[in-house]
Amino acid sequence: MYIAPTRDLLFAATELADLQGVAALPGHEEVSEELLQVILDEAGKFASEVLAPINHSGDIQGARFSDGKVITPDGWKEAYHQFIEGGWNGLPFDIDRGGQGLPWLVSAAVQEIWCAANMAFGLCPLLNQGAIEAVGSHASEEQKATYLNKMVSGKWTGTMNLTEPQAGSDLGAVKTKAVKKGESYLISGQKIFISYGDHDLTENIVHLVLARTPDAPEGVKGISLFIVPKFLQDENGNWVVRNDVETLSIEHKMGIHGSPTAVLGYGNNGGAVGYLVGEENRGLMYMFTMMNAARHTTGVQGNAVAERAYQQAARFAADRVQGKAIENLMGDRVAIIEHPDVKRLLLVQKCRIEPLRSLALFTASAMDKAARHLDEQEKKRAQAFVEIMIPIVKGYSTELGLENVSLALQIHGGMGFIEETGAAQYYRDQRITPIYEGTTGIQAMDIVGRKLVRDGGVMAAMTIDMIAEDLSSFSKDDRIEKMVTSLRVAIVELQSSIAHILKLAAENPQLPAAVGEPYLKLWGVFVCGWQSAKAASVAVGKLVDDSDDIFYQNKIDTARFYFSTEMPKVNYYVSMIHTSGELIVGMDSAQFAVN
Repeated sequence: MYIAPTRDLLFAATELADLQGVAALPGHEEVSEELLQVILDEAGKFASEVLAPINHSGDIQGARFSDGKVITPDGWKEAYHQFIEGGWNGLPFDIDRGGQGLPWLVSAAVQEIWCAANMAFGLCPLLNQGAIEAVGSHASEEQKATYLNKMVSGKWTGTMNLTEPQAGSDLGAVKTKAVKKGESYLISGQKIFISYGDHDLTENIVHLVLARTPDAPEGVKGISLFIVPKFLQDENGNWVVRNDVETLSIEHKMGIHGSPTAVLGYGNNGGAVGYLVGEENRGLMYMFTMMNAARHTTGVQGNAVAERAYQQAARFAADRVQGKAIENLMGDRVAIIEHPDVKRLLLVQKCRIEPLRSLALFTASAMDKAARHLDEQEKKRAQAFVEIMIPIVKGYSTELGLENVSLALQIHGGMGFIEETGAAQYYRDQRITPIYEGTTGIQAMDIVGRKLVRDGGVMAAMTIDMIAEDLSSFSKDDRIEKMVTSLRVAIVELQSSIAHILKLAAENPQLPAAVGEPYLKLWGVFVCGWQSAKAASVAVGKLVDDSDDIFYQNKIDTARFYFSTEMPKVNYYVSMIHTSGELIVGMDSAQFAVN
């Protein structure tokens, strides 16, 4: 069973992520708290009644590959048909393309619901969304007219084709070829790890493929982006001619069994017809549009699965009677939720899930402002915030999400290790989130390399200043002021760490990379503390009018727990940043040899 946390999503969007400010942006004037409430309620209903019931069965049955065709689990096609009929696929896209024209803030809130209810199902619209962004941002007007409406409606889906067997995450080693023939190109090569690279949900699939033209320069500067449809048009304009794209197999995976992850072969019979997006040799830049959208939604996904696992653990703990209360060993046996350590395990999850949720929504709000704000300075500040937060939302949300589902499984005890309870599925599904769309290490390289060393810390400073300014608006309640003091100390530590990393970069370019992950997690602890304190500050004000509302009291208590258990990690990560870099870089690789 899954119950969408609609009240907390609404609270995070309206009280923390500035829904009102987003509604003031051009094109979003009709957005309101009332509209968001309706959308969340309907999404929650669809998720609990349609998607959640096929989550476990989809895991057991899995996607199948038979006679060259991919077959999704029972119930997938019917659920997908209802999904697109409800208009859910087009939520954040332009009305003139058949979308709903709603902000990313709204879309991100709804995406959590889909991914929590059924992560494997939710991957399909998630990746299609990224493909739509890439085509909408960089394709020609003719290409947009051909593909976008069908992709926005969900009648067609899109994929991201980056990885190759010999290249992995090293996109500079991509070898797929693209040879010009008339107005199109012939594509040949192999791609792996393609989520929903083939399936039976739609009549066509639009692959976005990275490839090299014959005279392209080496490395990432020589990569181009191509649209390669599964089916091409015949002479009457019908999309029925099979392109030279072959599904060679689907992967046997640890989790997300319902999501088919394909190995695709291009050009085994002469060449797959592809169409260049934009200019040659600029494909990686174009693909980053898709990758950034996918990284944000992967962070949402990681926290969503943690929410689902938390819900199941909390219900199990309330129902599972085992042992007696410590203060009354002669009394009746009690539900394990009464045991202090189980309460601790639940509270650890809760105090992480809620600020990670609001951080993802705040980032989505900044994405909306960066795209539509009329004030150029505000657009610049919002974009700087997005640039810093994308690797944090992706990397930190999925790392903590994995820890959280492990704690949720732990609450089940031995029953958690048994597949029938369903707790193990969340762990297996979640394990991919810190890996795909760029591992946590790659996110760390992004935030420490591209977004710190490369610009000398300008974006980081803008983001810190924005948060420091926000802290000044918090409640003057003693409990909140203690949190603000802790956050201001953390700012000093963060600034010290930034200065130290910039100093390391001048000495040896390997040193910042060695401390990139603790730097990312330092940011994660800090910004989640900011969001926790922000939520508690709002709650203090709300309790003046409604002192009996347990929702707001929970916000304050959860924030206090966060500051007592999570914020001390600031010192841990600062210590790693200041002391471990030279040791890591200086370690002889031979010392890791297993004899």
